[in-house]
Amino acid sequence: MFGSFERMVALRYLRSRRQEGFISVIAWFSLLGIGLGVATLIIVMSVMNGFRTELLTRILGLNGHATVHGLQSPMTGYDQLAVRIGEIPGVYSVTPQLQSQVMAMVNGAASGALVRGVRAPALMARGIIPDSIVAGSLEKFSGGPSIVVGSRLAEKLRVGVGDKMTLISPSSTPTAFGSVPRMRAFTIVALFNVGMFEYDNTFIYMPLDQAQLFFKSGDTVNAIEVMVGIPDQVDQIRRSLSLVIGDGRYAVDWKQKNSSFFNALQVERNVMFLILTLIILVAAFNIVSSMIMLVNDKRGSIAIMRTMGASRGMITRIFFMSGASVGVIGTGVGSLLGLVFCWNIESIRQGLQTFTGAELFSAEIYFLSRLPAKVDVLEVTLVIVMALFLSFAASIYPSWRAARTDPVEALRHG
Repeated sequence: MFGSFERMVALRYLRSRRQEGFISVIAWFSLLGIGLGVATLIIVMSVMNGFRTELLTRILGLNGHATVHGLQSPMTGYDQLAVRIGEIPGVYSVTPQLQSQVMAMVNGAASGALVRGVRAPALMARGIIPDSIVAGSLEKFSGGPSIVVGSRLAEKLRVGVGDKMTLISPSSTPTAFGSVPRMRAFTIVALFNVGMFEYDNTFIYMPLDQAQLFFKSGDTVNAIEVMVGIPDQVDQIRRSLSLVIGDGRYAVDWKQKNSSFFNALQVERNVMFLILTLIILVAAFNIVSSMIMLVNDKRGSIAIMRTMGASRGMITRIFFMSGASVGVIGTGVGSLLGLVFCWNIESIRQGLQTFTGAELFSAEIYFLSRLPAKVDVLEVTLVIVMALFLSFAASIYPSWRAARTDPVEALRHG
């Protein structure tokens, strides 16, 4: 498509000489703008994808894809109900549990917490907890008054594996002297850190029989968690679930619980994409201005090439190649920079945090304890194609204008 003569002339026009120095500077700024725009767009999109994936993994890993609750009172006969739910196509795990708010106390220090009573095999099967154990083990979880505590909660209360933690229930026990809060000491057998601040700072897991004894709920549960094979299709399974659980109970899936949160993430992601695309668009306009200035500066050269037999097509290709080269090089450098940044984003954050001495990614604010980034190949391809399209489109008009230059008029005024 492009001959060697055209490539030679196009590349020569991009080099900075004294009389074209200003034009070359504009071209370099265009290249820099496209590169930074592409890199920033790839980084921001990857971080937003990482946020969604990490939050979804942790939220669903600990809370299940759907949850069955009783309308008025705790549920009895939950094991039989769990068997019927497990027969629904697409359901692969059903976990009865008893959960309630408590006050955790250790040596006068106190913090609110959420207790979840589950059976030991169910907790073992919930991969996110066994994979996140940072101290102790789950082997003693089913024996006696034992609990598994989030690492940040343990750090706040300054306790570790083997220490006692007193839990105070919001419901009271009637005595001869009036009602007193129900409280009991439990032994910490393990600490977990799933990487999400809210859970690591709040959750306590307890054997189901111990939870029923502590909360005096009898042989009942107040929630049945359901895990499905394809989380995005949970709304279809929820309809079948509603038929199985019958009256007096209702089911809520993860989309209903977290719809506003994930919708807000999606809206923010789309807005950031549009805003950052403007960076590339501005850089493309810089290509237009630099190429028009180059055409005006090279009117004499264009006229000489035309009189020597160069066709309008050759002139068009020369200047199109000059403008497109800026876009191609800028897009390539920006893509490489963005991908390298995404692949090393946590190390870069740690380095900047050490260098500046400031906390750049607070887990209390951003929910996660590390900065995530997930590179989507289709999104990166879309960004690259869009940047190249804008660069090529910006080179069309200056190229057409160069080809329309009248050699006689150019030589007369040259």
